[in-house]
Amino acid sequence: MPLAGLVNLLRVLMVAGGTFALYSLICRYAKVSLLPNQQRVDEDISSFRLKLPTSELERAMFVKDCLEKKPLFKNIILFLVLMGTSMVIGDGILTPSMSVMSAVSGLQGQVPGFDTDAVVLVSIIVLLLLFSVQRFGTGKVGFMFAPILGLWFINLGSIGIYNIVKYDISVVRAFNPVYIYLFFQTNGMKAWSALGGCVLCITGAEAMFADLGHFSVKSIQVAFTAVVFPCLLIAYMGQAAFLMKNPLAVERIFYDSVPGVLFWPVFVIATLAAMIASQAMISATFSCIKQAMALGCFPRIKIIHTSKKIMGQIYIPVMNWFLMVMCIIIVATFRSTNDIANAYGIAEVGVMMVSTVLVTLVMLLIWQTNLFLVLCFPILFGAVEFAYLTAVLSKIQEGGWLPLAFSSLFLCIMYTWNYGSVLKYQSEMRGKISLDFILDLGATLGTVRVPGIGLVYNELVQGIPSIFGQLLVTLPAMHSTIVFVCIKYIPVPYVPLEERFLFRRVGQKDYHMFRCVARYGYKDVRKEDHGFFEQLLVESLEKFLRREAQEIALETSTMEAERDDISVVSEVPQSPACEGDLQTPLLSDQRSGDHNRMGTRDDSSPVLPSSSMSAEEDPALEYELEALREAMASGFTYLLAHGDVRARKESFFTKKFIINYFYAFLRRNCRAGTATLKVPHSNIMRVGMTYMV
Repeated sequence: MPLAGLVNLLRVLMVAGGTFALYSLICRYAKVSLLPNQQRVDEDISSFRLKLPTSELERAMFVKDCLEKKPLFKNIILFLVLMGTSMVIGDGILTPSMSVMSAVSGLQGQVPGFDTDAVVLVSIIVLLLLFSVQRFGTGKVGFMFAPILGLWFINLGSIGIYNIVKYDISVVRAFNPVYIYLFFQTNGMKAWSALGGCVLCITGAEAMFADLGHFSVKSIQVAFTAVVFPCLLIAYMGQAAFLMKNPLAVERIFYDSVPGVLFWPVFVIATLAAMIASQAMISATFSCIKQAMALGCFPRIKIIHTSKKIMGQIYIPVMNWFLMVMCIIIVATFRSTNDIANAYGIAEVGVMMVSTVLVTLVMLLIWQTNLFLVLCFPILFGAVEFAYLTAVLSKIQEGGWLPLAFSSLFLCIMYTWNYGSVLKYQSEMRGKISLDFILDLGATLGTVRVPGIGLVYNELVQGIPSIFGQLLVTLPAMHSTIVFVCIKYIPVPYVPLEERFLFRRVGQKDYHMFRCVARYGYKDVRKEDHGFFEQLLVESLEKFLRREAQEIALETSTMEAERDDISVVSEVPQSPACEGDLQTPLLSDQRSGDHNRMGTRDDSSPVLPSSSMSAEEDPALEYELEALREAMASGFTYLLAHGDVRARKESFFTKKFIINYFYAFLRRNCRAGTATLKVPHSNIMRVGMTYMV
């Protein structure tokens, strides 16, 4: 029925929040990510907002410790998240098929000779048109969504009231819960099986709480309580009243219950609403894929941003054409909305159950809700969802296997990519180069230093990657300034631009080597080209150098003042330990003792005393800044590893098969990291590396 298209549109909102949003929230409070690149300094990001209340804190800390110390729990949470997300992506295939077919099927019985073959043909044409315009983005037609849906809701409510008044107003007695008991008592197992059809009536309910990041709580409450829910309820009651007098019209209940005069206007509006629902689900699938990529759970594929103003509007060509082909195959194969609806119900209930588990974990760990309420939540909602699950599982042979097949495919892709990425990161951690080895080479690094900035891309947030040793052996010369760049995604939606880069110095000043961690949120858009990225990186590096010089000057000034105080009160005995502490600069102690320390924000820079030198009066700082500008003028070179990941010889056959074939296939066909910045090929140098995992 066309109502299914509306329901699909409503439940799309869950995708924007969805399982990955819950997973990132859990990762923010507990180190459950299998990729060990978390840093304490990430919690200083303004959007992190890590605040734990005092009530129920002991229980929350116990849950946190269990999640962080037990790898089994980490894998279970990741599996649930990937399973729920893969089901949502599978919905992106089923939703356009069912919505478009349900709208087009209204022509059957209205237009003579318009049979099932014609429905399939017209549906395929509409789907081709729908997916062909995706590359233009939703911004071009988005202004039409609100008026069309507003008119659609008015039609639903008006026709429902008309049918209730005309056919059987006593249908309002269905509000009495006693009829639920009587329905199950009378129909037995048939009633239980009928619950599977009810899933499509309730799938939009979670949208009330799913998109709070885009709308205020008040606007969602008003829209759903005053418009959406009443109109849907009245529409279904009107159809029930119509069936009381016309029990044989169950196949085309929606269009048969529409007054004949209003058929064509309602058909046009229903078709447009179905296309909007499909468009929303396709866009949500793109967003879901992007978030999975950001959290290291999906291979890198091309993403096109279709709007200069709204950064969230994206288009993924590979997924778009894949969805289109799958939708056409489903429509041509099933040829009926009933079978597609059976398939759709299983995926929806699966997403519900995964969300219930994750929300329960959030209640324990983050919200720290009362334990009684925490237990009531999964018992109450889990029981209802389990009842629906048992009902829809009976329809596996009637098409319910389809979403399970799609979900299994995407689950294997995402889990394999995450598994291989974690093993590769662990291999890089084991093979990183010792700082003492670099210091022994001297400032020249055992080679010739030529003007320029070399950006060594790697995934380590600390330490010197093994690729750098390969570069020293392979290249005849090395750049005068070396920056180890790590692109890192934080479990927050967005990272402010001024908090994007974190710097620390590697080695002594004359080495001109730095570690840079570029941080992005899972909803951030890496739309900048390489020129903008390079300029932003150099500006942030200059700020780091100035701040470092200020801190050293402040420490020197403080130490001199303390020495003066000691000379005045020389009769007070000082222990050797205190003298040693006073003679150790604070900044150098932090740099040598804390490998995770990064540059702080400008607003937290210390205020220098009047006796300290300014940046222009510091010859060492001015020399280093001038060397950085000369290196920037000579250009940037992106130094990358052309990595091959292989399983160790002593590994099990399963691991060898997954890593050497499946994961290797995904790596060969995914997008290179520099493709996002559109770096010219002349600025890229690759070095072959083999990672044994």
